[in-house]
Amino acid sequence: MAAAGAEPGADPAAGGVRFFCTAGRGLEPFLMREVHARLAATQVEYISGKVFFTTCSDLSSMKKLKSAERLFLLIKKQLPIAAPSLRKGKILNEMQRLINDDPGSWLKAISLWKKLLEQDTKGEKVSQRDTNPLKRKVFENEIVSAKKLKLEEIHEESHREDQRIRLPEDSREQGGALTGADGLQEQGLQNDLVKAADTQSQEDVTFRVSCRCSGNIGKAFTAQEAGKVVGIALMRKFGWKANLRNPHLEIFVHLSDAYSVVGIPLFRVPLASRTYIRTAGLRSTIAWAMASVAEIKAGALVLDPMCGLGTTLVEAAEEWPDVYYVGADVSDAQLRGACDNLKAAGLADKIDLLKVSVTELPLPSQSVDVIISDIPFGKKFKLGKDIKSILEEMERVLRVGGAMVLLLSEDHHRHLRDCGGSSIPPTSQGNITDPEMRTFLNPDKRSGTSDTASPSQKASSSQCPNRVVPCGSLVPVECFKVSLGKTDAFICKYKKAPASGPPPAGCHEPGAPPEMATLPESPRLQDSL
Repeated sequence: MAAAGAEPGADPAAGGVRFFCTAGRGLEPFLMREVHARLAATQVEYISGKVFFTTCSDLSSMKKLKSAERLFLLIKKQLPIAAPSLRKGKILNEMQRLINDDPGSWLKAISLWKKLLEQDTKGEKVSQRDTNPLKRKVFENEIVSAKKLKLEEIHEESHREDQRIRLPEDSREQGGALTGADGLQEQGLQNDLVKAADTQSQEDVTFRVSCRCSGNIGKAFTAQEAGKVVGIALMRKFGWKANLRNPHLEIFVHLSDAYSVVGIPLFRVPLASRTYIRTAGLRSTIAWAMASVAEIKAGALVLDPMCGLGTTLVEAAEEWPDVYYVGADVSDAQLRGACDNLKAAGLADKIDLLKVSVTELPLPSQSVDVIISDIPFGKKFKLGKDIKSILEEMERVLRVGGAMVLLLSEDHHRHLRDCGGSSIPPTSQGNITDPEMRTFLNPDKRSGTSDTASPSQKASSSQCPNRVVPCGSLVPVECFKVSLGKTDAFICKYKKAPASGPPPAGCHEPGAPPEMATLPESPRLQDSL
């Protein structure tokens, strides 16, 4: 375990390297427990939209993260620039100090960045050499096709993102400001980054800066202005050359009222852009998060009665393959898209698709172990009778003790809340027996201060009001408020109780796959600072 308080970009031999991932708002608790489980990460902490951690894992392991948007090597994290109390010229000086005050941390980070890319490249070459030549050629062709399709989707998403990025001057403090060309990470492939690892001197490095400004900094400076200041400081300090189109290196800077963070993106294509999804539907990170709390076990029958393009089923089958999956939908177009996605992911033999209404499922009562579903957001189904009949049919086919995970709009969530019922318990840590882990998850107890609530607990206690029960035998377990971009939604989990008697075992302790059983309550960045 790395020593507490390790510096950003610490050497692997000294206990691990410091990274951070960006995540959709509300997905921080999923990402925190995922880095614990997959990467054996330590010193895990979060701020809104970002999770910081230390690990000795290689890049190939970190590529498997499912709830993250992008992965960065951390260069700096520090207290924010006090914009309201400083003149504009002083703020510019503070930005330059991000580089000039500690050039050693920059050089160390660049050295680590090169080392990580070299190790990743060697690992890929060994893997390819051990693969049968004929199979490798087929595999490479599939990868090329998948990348072409994914890049087309990325460019379309980048165009939509640009439309959201262009905010009026008076809204920067709310939504932040991004550089107009912030799509660099979505252009090209990892090979360009590997070339940078071969550069022999600092003067050979080409770079560009992607800057985000929010809060008071966003009022005083545009992202382009801040990025220009940082870029000029880097050129003067290290002799790097600016290249906005195809640089070796991208520097990411986020300046806000809460923190200043600087990092290096490790992959140009975001982790959230799945090569095995041909036609995007629900955001893959949201779909995976839903599946991760559904208690999917080997041999189970998992149903998505409104599967759409099948994104949730594909994400579940990629993670838990030894399961029987069934998807249903009434739309021919949606089912065709789902079929294409299953073929692209190589899962056509693992997932069955049915054209059937969610209110008339051709399944025996209590025959399904897990139900996962993205409930349409009020456009196709009304909030009254239709939603009630949908949930009654899901309840019928779900076995006693089975789990149901729903993605609900705010309107649906409010409607179900108003139906009355018992309360949703907060995320429980009562099943943690290891004293060291308890201390880690509750760091403030060591100093006698009050606990810091994790994002999941805030969602369960404040975002999910006390009475949320859709049907009599469905007992609420946990609830997470997550962002879908322009709107918010709720991931709500229920377990089916017997018709009479106490609820099924574990229904008041949020469940998850064994390797991800507890949502860690990690310290916030502001506390560590």
